[in-house]
Amino acid sequence: MNRNMPNAMRLALAGAMALASCQALAQKNPDKNAYFGETHVHTSWSPDAWLFGNKITGPADAYKYAKGEKIKHPLGYDVKIDTPLDFMGVTDHSEYVGVSKLANTPGSAASKLPELQDLIISDPNSKEQQQRAFVAFVKLLSSPPVKALMTPDITEPIWKEYVKIADAANQPGKFTAFCSYEWTSQFDNRNLHRNIFFRDCGKVPASPFTALDNWHPEELWQWMDSERKAGNELLAISHNANLSDGWMYPTDVDSLGRPIDAAWAESRTRNERLVEIKQIKGQSETHPLLSPNDEFANYEIMSVLLGLPSDSGRINKLVGSYTRQALKDGLTMQDVRGYNPYKFGFGAAADSHNTAVPYRQDNFFGGHAMEDGTIETRMAGHNFAGIDVRYENPAGLTGVWAEENTRAALWDAMYRRETFGVSGPHIKLRFFGGWAYGKDLLAGQDWVRRSYAGGVPMGADLPPPKGKAPSFVVWALKDPTSGNLDRIEIIKGWTKNGQSFEKIYDAAWSGNRKVDKWTGRIPAIASTVDIDRASYTNSVGSVELKAVWTDPDFDPSLHAFYYARVLEIPTPRWSTIQAKQLGIAPPDVVPAIVQERAWASPIWYTPSADARKAAPQGVTVAALTQKGATQLGEAQLKALLVDKGKAVWMRNTVTGEMFKVVYNVDGQSIVQHVGRRNNVPSLFGPVAKSGYQGVTAPYRIANGKVVTTLAQAPMELAVYKLGDAHYAARSNEFGFANYEILDKPPLFLNPLGKGEAAGGGGDVHPAEPKTEPKK
Repeated sequence: MNRNMPNAMRLALAGAMALASCQALAQKNPDKNAYFGETHVHTSWSPDAWLFGNKITGPADAYKYAKGEKIKHPLGYDVKIDTPLDFMGVTDHSEYVGVSKLANTPGSAASKLPELQDLIISDPNSKEQQQRAFVAFVKLLSSPPVKALMTPDITEPIWKEYVKIADAANQPGKFTAFCSYEWTSQFDNRNLHRNIFFRDCGKVPASPFTALDNWHPEELWQWMDSERKAGNELLAISHNANLSDGWMYPTDVDSLGRPIDAAWAESRTRNERLVEIKQIKGQSETHPLLSPNDEFANYEIMSVLLGLPSDSGRINKLVGSYTRQALKDGLTMQDVRGYNPYKFGFGAAADSHNTAVPYRQDNFFGGHAMEDGTIETRMAGHNFAGIDVRYENPAGLTGVWAEENTRAALWDAMYRRETFGVSGPHIKLRFFGGWAYGKDLLAGQDWVRRSYAGGVPMGADLPPPKGKAPSFVVWALKDPTSGNLDRIEIIKGWTKNGQSFEKIYDAAWSGNRKVDKWTGRIPAIASTVDIDRASYTNSVGSVELKAVWTDPDFDPSLHAFYYARVLEIPTPRWSTIQAKQLGIAPPDVVPAIVQERAWASPIWYTPSADARKAAPQGVTVAALTQKGATQLGEAQLKALLVDKGKAVWMRNTVTGEMFKVVYNVDGQSIVQHVGRRNNVPSLFGPVAKSGYQGVTAPYRIANGKVVTTLAQAPMELAVYKLGDAHYAARSNEFGFANYEILDKPPLFLNPLGKGEAAGGGGDVHPAEPKTEPKK
């Protein structure tokens, strides 16, 4: 400002500038903006990060990094984010938070506690002291909580400093810094972690509720409810379901051993609004064994139990550990029991313990300080805490559609689940559902406003039907610094008579690829990746994709969910890039290429009570028993299924499809005559592939049931006899007996023109998606 300007004019101009600034901040975008942020990052204040070697950067540095400033990697070199973020919540572990650092701060209360003396490192270059400190900390975590470390004079000053740092970094309208933390429940090495986000830093408690207070999620929700009643709004984001040993998404009993009921479901959905679908330690969307017909399910798989020694024989269970199956189970629980505990939105994040976070394949520097901080350590396949670091991958981010970049606006969007997850690149993704979207909607400049007016955004429930089938508006825009877009898919899940199903539709795609009339899918996009050079080109793919897609298989009587998934074109994985830098072969334990992606939060459809009543009802075990049916015992099961030396033919009464099951005397079984286009219910595994290739699976008969396993999860089959008829019930189908055992083999499995199986269940001539793909 001109110093020679009269005082009155200077004051007037200053006031006008201040008013303009306030007006700019107050201007909200009713169509909402996409904001990208980090919801899961650890600094040196997390005790494990300190022991990994992160000792030089704290929460304030994390916010600096998010805003685009250089900071130091724990090993001393400079790191800088590729694209600055719009928001961040630092989520250091609340359990013994800052204890490693405080123990090494002379004069602090923690440094005087006898329990922490072995954590004190007088010589930072002494490997002997480092090892002693690490062993001492592991012993602390493995022992009953140290009450002296949970007193207010230890916990409250640290939490108060967190809030102070977040407030200092917060810049409404420009950058949002949340008050947040991680609740780290690790019972028996099962990952049950949640990140807690507060709406208002001025209302946070004096100290967080930690897993040392109670490790059960149910107790966390109860504490959250009490905070909410006191006027403190907060939400939880669960993460690393893929490492939970099947405990993240139970269907029968909770972590306390109590039957799951409506109150449990309501408590969970009220508090846990989002899930972290992808992070450095893998993705939690789905697994090839759970989604065998999803050609893109084999993406960044990690399946370990954290903290186990490398010679441990325990194997992480897959069932109950992935979000898509949880969404399907939630639909079935809603249909059968009247409640759905698994209505959550999607986000993605880091879980880096470096303070800094790598988000790109060409800038990957690990996430655990000295454990993966050099290219040599990474490419050598260093193993720590059960993790082979070659399986790590760049961090994801959460995208939020909000009116403005403020704590309140972003938190409200997270709570209403208007969020999406990205694998790293800033892909923008819109997803709306409604009953009257016209195919020309996207041609107008006001299509976003009209999409909001005519339906609901991602994370919401479809309104009652006003047409024959719902339509969905989907739009994606590439990150200008990353690969072009390959396609947008719609993933649909639905349930019927205790069974759940999924199907993937191509809604929009790049180029002139045509839908295959037999599979209903488009072919793979050409790959431009040169593995030897670890390079690719954007000569294929699109900058923007959009479509109005209508469900061609809609049944108004069935519960369903839909979510959009966007795929980039193939690009080199970080391990391929760094192999080239070292002049070695890319590791063969992970794929050489990836397709970066984005996931929109689901939209749910709930049929009316009249529609459900009008739908054909299945046969339940309870109904069979009431009619006088009896369950076969072990001897009867062997006589029916094994001793005759003949195969058993079954008909799925839900789909009408028939198949053969062989239980041989050697304890091996196989399911045959199942095609890839059959409507196979959830949790059968890759039966089409296994049946074709002759791959058998072990079985046993115990406690009156035939027991097989899917990825370590037992699947039980009980058989009931009613008159001369036999019906079978699978343990994962919520009390329905959906399989009729046939008296004799069918003459035809695929009568011409009637699908893959008698009854027309096999979608041989699927209707092409009603879609208008556009670049």
